[in-house]
Amino acid sequence: MDEQRKNSLTAEADGIIEGRNAVIEALRAGETIDKIYLQKGETDKTLGHIASKARAAGVVVVEADRRKLDAMSRTHAHQGVIALAAVREYVSVESILQAAADRGEKPLIVVCDEISDPHNLGAIIRTAECAGAHGVVIPKRRSAGLTAVVAKTSAGAVAHVPVARVPNIPALLKDLKKQGVWVFGTAADGTTALYDADLKGPAAIVIGSEGDGMTRLAAENCDFLVSIPMRGKLNSLNASAAAAILLYEAVRQRLG
Repeated sequence: MDEQRKNSLTAEADGIIEGRNAVIEALRAGETIDKIYLQKGETDKTLGHIASKARAAGVVVVEADRRKLDAMSRTHAHQGVIALAAVREYVSVESILQAAADRGEKPLIVVCDEISDPHNLGAIIRTAECAGAHGVVIPKRRSAGLTAVVAKTSAGAVAHVPVARVPNIPALLKDLKKQGVWVFGTAADGTTALYDADLKGPAAIVIGSEGDGMTRLAAENCDFLVSIPMRGKLNSLNASAAAAILLYEAVRQRLG
């Protein structure tokens, strides 16, 4: 099999759609697209058409420089546009809360505040499924989405855990609080020690990004900032490990 064909097949398996015609066809066929990357500075008619068709379908469109597109490309023939297919459709936050109510359970939701590493997002979704969380929420921008890499890392959990995508995380947290959900953010300088946090009621656990933790506005909209005890020399955990620790503390408390 020649190299180009092989690259094209692995791109397909990873949900990477490259080139103008391929992306236009995917949009026309109504495929669930997670995100479309367009080359910055390119303003021809075809790319403009792709951008407006994508936005009309509610797809996130991101401008990226050529270097980023070249790095993402498998076929080396992206023509200034790469789309990432989503492995399943997103749900609404309301449907996640409704699912908890239907089960007669207090909602347990994981909110990912700008988790850009797909392996971390996949691991968080996997843990959320194992812990019986009702859903995961991610922002539309500056976040990994439901791509093939996330699906693989989640070990199939994406098929079972509903994921909602919202334009604005602070606005979501305000809305959850209005609906009686307590919001717990993870922060190294948190004022509530993990084992003092009461996670038995309706709870949303906010996990910040790998490098910077929660954004300032997300942190300001938490009811409690929770710190995980650090007994070693390092002062922070990987985002998916922090999510696992909080989720399983919630499980422990709810079993009691």
